[in-house]
Amino acid sequence: MSTTTTEQVISQPGIYDIPEDAYHSDPVPGGSLSSSGARALLQPGGPAKFRWQQDNPPGPKKPFEIGSAAHKLVLDAGPELVRIDADEWRTKEIKERVAKVRERGAIPLKPADWDQVHGMAAAIQKHPLAAALFDPAAGQPEKTFIWQDPDTGVWRRARLDWLPHPSGGRLVIADYKTTTDASGHAVAKTIANYGYFMQDPWYRDAVTAAGLDDDPLFVFVFQEKSAPYLINVVALDPDDVVAGRDRNCRALDLYANCSATGSWPGYSSDEIAPIILPRWTTDAWSASDVITEDIL
Repeated sequence: MSTTTTEQVISQPGIYDIPEDAYHSDPVPGGSLSSSGARALLQPGGPAKFRWQQDNPPGPKKPFEIGSAAHKLVLDAGPELVRIDADEWRTKEIKERVAKVRERGAIPLKPADWDQVHGMAAAIQKHPLAAALFDPAAGQPEKTFIWQDPDTGVWRRARLDWLPHPSGGRLVIADYKTTTDASGHAVAKTIANYGYFMQDPWYRDAVTAAGLDDDPLFVFVFQEKSAPYLINVVALDPDDVVAGRDRNCRALDLYANCSATGSWPGYSSDEIAPIILPRWTTDAWSASDVITEDIL
């Protein structure tokens, strides 16, 4: 079902096993668009910022080690985890050891962090629904999908946390996210703030384009990073999926146009943009004037 490749260039649609860094550096000649890229394009000044980031990729960053470590244990994919038996990393010896671990691409963890991520993984395994969604016998982690959008011709890519084996029923795509608060209200805000409602239809499109399922279901598995490591498995309302798909279409059209013209606009170009202050600003100044007059 998938192709394992060590090549850094992919020119055909399909499902691939490639390293995470190869995925993020974009293995498609001429460029492709990911879900995170689509979200970035629609931000204010998005096209210009997107193009700059593509032409000037940032250097290595310290990973979000707790989240990455939890992904490693839950999905059984990702960098090696190394327990550093020291609560404080202040001595020269410990700092050097930590640096060497990171240099080889592994994640160093303090004893408390080690226990934390193992506790999170254990909670996933005890959760009936989450355990079934990430059952090692029923799927594979971190598959890269490459396909061409039929409407715009834009090459698209997606890296699914988990791809279940076809079972004859509806395919359920699960995406694992760690958070500080997995309550319904907090999760709704997170999905809205980070534009995850665009990720849902983007990943559905990937599965459909690969011919795996005409109508897959996408769910988020949110897990809290503090004990008891509560889990909330959620699916978006159909209207929100439609809204996400509409935004994806806008991003694809924008990307196609910018690529064709070579113009990646920022905030404004040849005209002065009017600015209207928020209502609270003028109200606050009016209140301040009243207070000043009372003092005088």
